[in-house]
Amino acid sequence: MSMNDPLGDMLTRIRNAQMRAKPKVSTPGSRLRLSVLDVLKNEGFIRGYAKVDHADGRSELEIELKYFDGQPVIAEIA
Repeated sequence: MSMNDPLGDMLTRIRNAQMRAKPKVSTPGSRLRLSVLDVLKNEGFIRGYAKVDHADGRSELEIELKYFDGQPVIAEIA
């Protein structure tokens, strides 16, 4: 599957998971996404993330979402 906007895809996955109050969401792994997740973690928008390597060579990033008083910490993603 070819993806033209990997960051847009990741942010959409985060937004959709937060609308459903999911604790975690997964996205395909890449260095670009790792860099953005580092910033989100350092700024306190997500709890953290973990890289998961699969046997077939693919990697995924499992993002742990953050909530405060039942509301997502990320209030808006444009």
